[in-house]
Amino acid sequence: MRAERDELAVAEKVLERMSEQLAEERASAAPAPGQVGGRAVMLLAHRKPGVEDTVLPPDYQRILAAVRQAAGPVMARQVGEIPGVDTSAKSELEPLRGKLLRLTDRGWLWQTAQRPVTTRL
Repeated sequence: MRAERDELAVAEKVLERMSEQLAEERASAAPAPGQVGGRAVMLLAHRKPGVEDTVLPPDYQRILAAVRQAAGPVMARQVGEIPGVDTSAKSELEPLRGKLLRLTDRGWLWQTAQRPVTTRL
């Protein structure tokens, strides 16, 4: 009985270590909230080999999916029409442009010389 109890204690320690390691790996892959000017903001992960778009917040995943659905490079207004964003008002279009720019800056999208965006190969 003592031997079984000792084996169980060792197994619990191994499980704790593995759980901590998995939690650290998930935390490093997930978008990390940060502070800018005292406000909470969501930091976007840079695109790296082996990193899936699931690390992006849901809004950014939808935008990325909309760009991927397009036949070629698209403008912000066209991206907004696909997920159903009302792009008739400039106030609705500017936040979308900002998100497209962030995705471009972090390597998830590529911007052509004429400013439409497309997915990276």
